[in-house]
Amino acid sequence: MLRHFPPVNGAYAHKKRDYFIAAFTFFCVAVCLMTDANATLEKQNALGVCGWVFLTGLLLGENKEVRMQVVIAIIFATIGEHFASPFMGGYTYRFGNVPAYVPPGHGMVYLTAVALGRSGLFLRYAREIATFVVFTCGAWSAWGISGYAEQGDYVGALLFCVFLIYLFKGRSPMVYLSAFFITTWLEIIGTAVGTWKWAAIDPVLSLPQGNPPSGVAAWYCLVDAVAMGGAVPLLRALKTISVRIKPGKSRESAYQGAGNE
Repeated sequence: MLRHFPPVNGAYAHKKRDYFIAAFTFFCVAVCLMTDANATLEKQNALGVCGWVFLTGLLLGENKEVRMQVVIAIIFATIGEHFASPFMGGYTYRFGNVPAYVPPGHGMVYLTAVALGRSGLFLRYAREIATFVVFTCGAWSAWGISGYAEQGDYVGALLFCVFLIYLFKGRSPMVYLSAFFITTWLEIIGTAVGTWKWAAIDPVLSLPQGNPPSGVAAWYCLVDAVAMGGAVPLLRALKTISVRIKPGKSRESAYQGAGNE
């Protein structure tokens, strides 16, 4: 079950860049969500501009594959946001929209999960971190269906089960573990300050869900699966298109040169 986990006692390097990306994103998430709690729509849009600037800066040091993964993650997650929030009403933002900072925010959150997942700290203590996450999220899910919680959370318990499947069967367990920390951080802050609120009854499953659901990190497992699965084929397709276009340009230049002669 742990075949995709890193080897025990491996020599894992600590790269400052990975920790900087994580710390910067955790900080930006807190500031952004608390600012948006009482912000106007104009200020919300300004936060979106800042998000794109920050994300672009963070991506400058990444390779093409990671950049493509982030692009795919943003597209897929943003489509999901519009479907789950304004269309289905699974959760609702303050203005009933999808705020401008959400798309770049998804990119920063995904990049943070990747950065923490490849960091020396997470690779070295992968099993200990997995144990902590499973027990913590498991206890949170159990509380949600115990009958003692103010708002029942059967959807969270179901998502927790999905998260476990991804964690022990998926190809990127370290990214999933990292996603738990950053998504839990943003969900707790966002719902606490009223930036968004989850519906008491999920509109699709018609089951009680928490505010936020305990297993919400499972959604980022799906985002990662789509991003990782689509990055390489898309890069190959773009490379093929580029190769086919370049010879055409070369022939056109040659014809023009011959005509000038």
